[in-house]
Amino acid sequence: MAGAFGAHGLQGAVSARGLEVFQTAVTYQMYHGIALVLVSLLAAAGLANRLLAVAGAFFLAGVLLFSGSLYLLVLTDIRWVGPITPLGGVCFMVGWAALLLAAVSRPEH
Repeated sequence: MAGAFGAHGLQGAVSARGLEVFQTAVTYQMYHGIALVLVSLLAAAGLANRLLAVAGAFFLAGVLLFSGSLYLLVLTDIRWVGPITPLGGVCFMVGWAALLLAAVSRPEH
């Protein structure tokens, strides 16, 4: 839905660069939404452990910080949110590392 809004609703309202930034936010939100579904499927399959919960929390934080800051930047032109974006990127990396560790670690008893 956000992608359709960006492609159709923002065309002519923001610059070409703004549309590109908005699309980046949509893409990362989509990929990490899929990652959150993966986390929940792994938990349902019995791989529930603290690392899996950490991965999910960092993916969610990453979406809010990374994609959210880019959405705000494009839609409001508030420049101070720009430095927040890399924090979201770090959250994504921590989430992937935690998911990898959860997948290769022994299950908790």
